[in-house]
Amino acid sequence: MRYSKIPNETIRRLPIYLRGLAMLAQQGERSVSSGKLADFVSVPPFQIRKDFSYFGDFGTRGVGYDIANLSRQIKKILNLEPGHKAALVGVGNLGSAVLAYSGFRIYGFEVEAAFDNDPAKIGKKIGRVSVEDISKINTLARRGIMMAIIAVPEQTAQQVADSLVAAGVKGILNFSPKRITVPKKVKVITIDFATDLARLPYYIPSS
Repeated sequence: MRYSKIPNETIRRLPIYLRGLAMLAQQGERSVSSGKLADFVSVPPFQIRKDFSYFGDFGTRGVGYDIANLSRQIKKILNLEPGHKAALVGVGNLGSAVLAYSGFRIYGFEVEAAFDNDPAKIGKKIGRVSVEDISKINTLARRGIMMAIIAVPEQTAQQVADSLVAAGVKGILNFSPKRITVPKKVKVITIDFATDLARLPYYIPSS
C-alpha cells in the first residue's frame, strides 16, 4: 500500500516501532500505551502518536494499542506481508556478518542468495546460504528476488548496482560509501558507518 505526503522520517521510524512491539509481545504483553512503547524505542510519545495518525486511528483511549493489530497494520503499511527475499553481493567480513544476522526475520526478510567474485568463497556455505559466482546475478528475477544488499568495495559498487538493476532488482541497501546512481524506479538506501561515526564526537563533551 502506498501513502502520499508521509514524511520520510515517519517511514524510517515505523520499523523501529515494529521491533519494539515484537519485544513487548515476547514479554507476554497484549496491549501498550504510547508512553510504554516510547520507553522501548526512545521516541517521544507525542511523536509516536503523530506518526500513527498519518495512517488512521489504531489506538483506544484509556487502553492504548493492541500489539498484534498494530503490528499487522505497520507491516501492511511497509508492505512487509508477505515476506520478502533479498540477495547479498559481497561476502567479505561485513557481508558474512549480514548473512549471520538473525534480526531480519522480525520484518519477514530472508537473505536467499549470496554472490561473490572470489573463487575461494564461491561454494562456501554460510548458515543456509551457499555463496554463488557473481555471474549468476542475472538469475534473481526468476527466483523472485527483487531486493539486494551491496557489501562490496567502493570501486565496484556502481558496477554491482548496474548488474542488480539489469537483473530486475527494485530496492538496494548499499553499505558501500560510494554514491550509486540507479533509475528512478529503483530505491536505494545507503548506510555509511564512517559518516555516522564522524557525527558522534559532536555529542561527546570535551575533557
